[in-house]
Amino acid sequence: MNPIQTVIDLQDVDGRIRELEREAKDLPRRKAQESARLMGVNASLDIAKNQLGAVQQRVKDFEAEAASAKERIRDLKIQQSSAASNKEYQQIAMAIEGLEHEADEAEARAYAMMDEYPRLERAVKEAEEKASGEAGGVDDFCKEIDDRIAEVKAELDQLAVERAEKAKLVNPRTLLYYERLRTKRWPVAVMLNADSVCEGCHLKVPPSTEQMVEHKMELVACTNCGRMLYRDL
Repeated sequence: MNPIQTVIDLQDVDGRIRELEREAKDLPRRKAQESARLMGVNASLDIAKNQLGAVQQRVKDFEAEAASAKERIRDLKIQQSSAASNKEYQQIAMAIEGLEHEADEAEARAYAMMDEYPRLERAVKEAEEKASGEAGGVDDFCKEIDDRIAEVKAELDQLAVERAEKAKLVNPRTLLYYERLRTKRWPVAVMLNADSVCEGCHLKVPPSTEQMVEHKMELVACTNCGRMLYRDL
């Protein structure tokens, strides 16, 4: 067996660990994005409700304005019935006329605002349906993410044990070289193809290096990138 096989076995485990670590970093981001999307849906619902509430409040304000004017009209009519002179009577009549105009105008504005109710109520209903539908989907998605995070963590814990066992089988000098290089180059151990080209950096190595690889020496480094070379396992 090629002595570099122990390095290959270790590298296979490290490759899986690298993949899982990337996934472990990506999963919370995906969960946060989905949660943010739901927040956007809920924000749209809040906006629709606020718009409807604002119109409803404006209608109440106009109705209160009309009711106040009508109350003042009733008071003036009582006052008018006991007017001391025709002049006073006419002055009160003019005040009543102004208040009637004010009441009519306030009621007209209230009715105009009420015309917005169907559109705004429809918007609220649509937003509620969307938020309700999205909430279930997001909850399911987030649960899947949480479950996968737990699975990844468990697999990483298992691989950590497996890695420790694989590392024990590698020659200490070779292991030291591998550990130093894997933070800068990946993969560390690569094939030297039939054209004497390193599959890591894709550059040709000198004949002397190729001969060492052919003789299956345990640690043969590419003269260009430093990766560990092998040919036949």
